[in-house]
Amino acid sequence: MSPERAGILLVDDMEDNLTALEAVLASLNEPLVRARSGEEAMKVLLRQPIALVLLDIRMPGMDGFETAAHIKRLDQTRDVPIIFLTGAGDDSGYAFRGYATGAADYVTKPFDPWVLRAKVTVFLDLYRKGREVERLRAEIQDLRRRAGDVP
Repeated sequence: MSPERAGILLVDDMEDNLTALEAVLASLNEPLVRARSGEEAMKVLLRQPIALVLLDIRMPGMDGFETAAHIKRLDQTRDVPIIFLTGAGDDSGYAFRGYATGAADYVTKPFDPWVLRAKVTVFLDLYRKGREVERLRAEIQDLRRRAGDVP
């Protein structure tokens, strides 16, 4: 994966949920990376560029809230946006807790495929624009250095 084509990390302990997410997002033609636990998600985030995390809240071991807290704590991953996914019948306080943990968005299952795809597309566009800004900033700095403006 190149930094311009960073993956979408799908984190859920249920195989059926991962398969459903892949089916909904496949048409975006972006790399989809699976993780079956919070621990596995952290390993993926530290090894490869990820543009967005879709994170289930209820998982055994390290749940989604704990995983999000770890993601936001590390310099290397703190800017990766997180969309929390949870069952519609879950505690209504989950949304507040999710946003307080650093989530960029919150989606209940079962989700509308069109809405989820649209939300993911927005975050992918933001990721690409951020990479372009970084590239242009480096290019300007290089030009200034060549011109003798910057040591």
